[in-house]
Amino acid sequence: MPESYKIDQLDQEILMHLVDNARIPFSEIAKKLEVAPGTVHSRVRRMEESGVISGTTVRLNYNKLGLTFIAYVGVFLSQTSDSQEVMTELIQIPEVTVAHLVTGQYGIYAKLRARDTAHAKRIIYDINRIPGITRTESTISLEECINDSQRLIRALMSEDQPLKP
Repeated sequence: MPESYKIDQLDQEILMHLVDNARIPFSEIAKKLEVAPGTVHSRVRRMEESGVISGTTVRLNYNKLGLTFIAYVGVFLSQTSDSQEVMTELIQIPEVTVAHLVTGQYGIYAKLRARDTAHAKRIIYDINRIPGITRTESTISLEECINDSQRLIRALMSEDQPLKP
C-alpha cells in the first residue's frame, strides 16, 4: 500500500457498510451516504488497488454444516526451521482452518473443525504424521463465544481520527 494513501471520513463510512455486509450494492451505500454511486465505486476501487481492501468473505455457520467440534492443536517442531515445510503440509488438511507461527512452547498453533471426536482424532493423527513434528497437544473447545473479526475494525473506525495506513 502506498504510504501516501490516506483513508478519509467517506472511505471509513464506506468501509463500515462493507464490514457490516460485504455484498451490499454500491448504489445502496451511495444512497445512505448521500453521494453518487460512482463515488462509492471509485473509492472502493482505490482502496482495493492500495491494498486496504482485499476481497470479500462469506461467514459460514460451521454448526449448520455439521462441523461442531473445535480443537486447538499446539504443534511441537523438531526444529524451528521446519515451520514452513510443516505449514505447507498443514494447508493440505482442510479441517485445519487457522494456523499461526507462534513463540513459546509451540512452534505452530492451529485450529481445527471436525464432525465429532473420532473425526478430530483422525485429523490430529494426520497432523502428528507430518515430518518435522515431534508431538502435539490438543485442547477441546467447549463453546466458541466470540468469533467476530469485524468488531476491531468497527472500533477503530468509530474513533475520532481517521484510520492511518
